Amino acid sequence: MTVMDQASGLRAMTRRPESRAQTLAITSGKGGVGKTNLAVNLAAVLGSMQRRVVLLDADLGLANADILCNVQPRFNLAHVVAGQRALSEVLTPVPAGFSLIPGASGLAKMADLTEADRTRIVNELGLLDESADALIIDTGAGIGRNVLSFTSSADHVVVVTTPEPTAITDAYAVMKVLVRCGTSGRISIMVNMARNRDEALQVHERIASVARQFLKADVAFSGYVLADVAVQQAVRKRAPFVLQYPNSGAAQCVRAWANRIDHHVDVSTNASRPGFFSRLASWWR
Repeated sequence: MTVMDQASGLRAMTRRPESRAQTLAITSGKGGVGKTNLAVNLAAVLGSMQRRVVLLDADLGLANADILCNVQPRFNLAHVVAGQRALSEVLTPVPAGFSLIPGASGLAKMADLTEADRTRIVNELGLLDESADALIIDTGAGIGRNVLSFTSSADHVVVVTTPEPTAITDAYAVMKVLVRCGTSGRISIMVNMARNRDEALQVHERIASVARQFLKADVAFSGYVLADVAVQQAVRKRAPFVLQYPNSGAAQCVRAWANRIDHHVDVSTNASRPGFFSRLASWWR
């Protein structure tokens, strides 16, 4: 499937009433752990599997996924919220094989809209639930209200951390808030910039064991991505490292992660369950 074919398919908003898009929120306790880079590269790999993938840049403070995607969007989600553009005009085809919804602070204004405006926006955004296979949400870092609205509404929340003690502590803090907020989706840990698999497993077990003891919650191991010079080299070129350096250790890790996620994308979600954007609107209300 070419990029143009994929973009056309998404813009046509073909309805698939038998299923809904799998929604994956990628978040972190602190900045600088590579969250956005992982989201972009995951979207690129899933797109190469001929999945209809949409990446929503929901980092309302530092939206920069467009830079890593090497695109210059004319419009963003704030234009949809303001009623100035349709979603089809905001969806930006990315050469890597997926579509991007550029982020903007306008999304935070959803809570201040009238019920009629919220319904209009949710109905339009809700078409993504039926036209895409996977919706990846790159949230901001931390435990702010906007971050929690996305993570609480997603089917699966991936908390990104590194082996650094401060990142681990902050990742657990996010986990604690997610559990106490009653997040309905499953929660897992992704260890970025790991030296090897053993180190990543140790980081996961540190967080998971505390979560079991104090939160009575099971936290899955989403995987790990090796520390790799290819990552920063690709960032400088504004390209996903899975495409720029496909044989790098980091790229192999992301492909393994995508294969595990793709297994879940194969299974249709319950069409009777409210879509992601409907759940998000309820949270904002």
